[in-house]
Amino acid sequence: MKLTVLPIEEEAALPLSAQQWVSAEREAAGTEWTVEIKTRAQIRGMPAWAHAFTGLRKDRRYYELVEDTIHQGFEYCYFVLSDEYGQARAFQPFFIADQDLLAGMGGGVSKAAALIRRIWPRFMRMRTLMVGCVAGEGHLDAEDEGSRCEIARGLGSTIVSQARQLKVSMIVFKEFKAADRAALACLKKHGFTRVPSMPMTRRRLNFVSFEDYMRNGLSAKFRAQLRREFRRSSERAQLEMRIVTDVTPHIDEIYPLYLAVYERSALHFEKLTPEYLCRIGQSMPDKVLFFLMIKEGKIVSFNLCLARDNELCSEYVGFDYSVAFDLHLYNVMTRNIMEWAIDNGYQWYCSTSLNYEPKYHFRHELDPLDLYVRHGSPAVNFIMKRALRYLEPTRGDAMLRWFPNYNDVHGD
Repeated sequence: MKLTVLPIEEEAALPLSAQQWVSAEREAAGTEWTVEIKTRAQIRGMPAWAHAFTGLRKDRRYYELVEDTIHQGFEYCYFVLSDEYGQARAFQPFFIADQDLLAGMGGGVSKAAALIRRIWPRFMRMRTLMVGCVAGEGHLDAEDEGSRCEIARGLGSTIVSQARQLKVSMIVFKEFKAADRAALACLKKHGFTRVPSMPMTRRRLNFVSFEDYMRNGLSAKFRAQLRREFRRSSERAQLEMRIVTDVTPHIDEIYPLYLAVYERSALHFEKLTPEYLCRIGQSMPDKVLFFLMIKEGKIVSFNLCLARDNELCSEYVGFDYSVAFDLHLYNVMTRNIMEWAIDNGYQWYCSTSLNYEPKYHFRHELDPLDLYVRHGSPAVNFIMKRALRYLEPTRGDAMLRWFPNYNDVHGD
């Protein structure tokens, strides 16, 4: 499928980088790029795929892992953007899923939907093309702003017709960071609406120790609470922290801990498998750290973190709830990981979405994620644009409004 790369108005006010000058020259010459759908088997041998998403926490190895280990009815494919010489310039993973538009809606909406679905099982469910990653935030396969803009323009120009060929009703760019807003702004002219998704969080580690962080980075009330909890925890049990890359020898212990957290969550999307947890450390040993909390030889909690440069990100956790509250495992583990991160020179401690109350008290800031949504039918899309403000997931979590940078969630 051919497309003509068009300029977007937002770029006019920005100084052009070298990459953007190349892009401008290409547009002026009317150069056409191609956007093709390919499977992993078809892209595996392409030299550019080996370097896709280089420099990101989740590089191409992560996308391969997710495709191999998380199924749940997802259909995985890749958009390949090639230049006029037929060289692959970028890869944009996507998957097709059956999406519940009312996921995350609470109270009367959920109850009403459940009643309707007894008669109409597919009420507010749509076959959806999702650009991004099943397990985590989405990224554009580019290292500079000019390349990000090119990818966004290419996909925006063709994705509606691609969706029709794939027989999907709705298109979603899933959970892209605020840093991509300038590049993805061009999607608006193709009928997309940007709405907030549940944000990640981050905390700058500009402290010499965790004690320094508590003393100078936290409120007096929360600091006193933590000291009480740490004291009680140490009085009730001797906890040992162990750090490993490969949890395969421990999978029978930690997978039930993950499931315990998963089943308590009100919002579900992907469900990790034992194979995912075993293979992630084997596939990405340079980025994966499992922090294990051990009581009397038994693992009672774990935290899977991914590291990149000066950033450590908490991805998934698991707890033994028979002891988690008595031993204050969440706060004890957070302390231990942050202490380790500070000692090892990390400058940022990040966390994926949900469970915002403790993150607020630990003085995290929100790290916004956006959804870009449109329906394949212009008529339905006209209605859906107006409904999305009532369906977007952040409306259901009042805790988000407590964060000082809450406005960034909806900001431009």
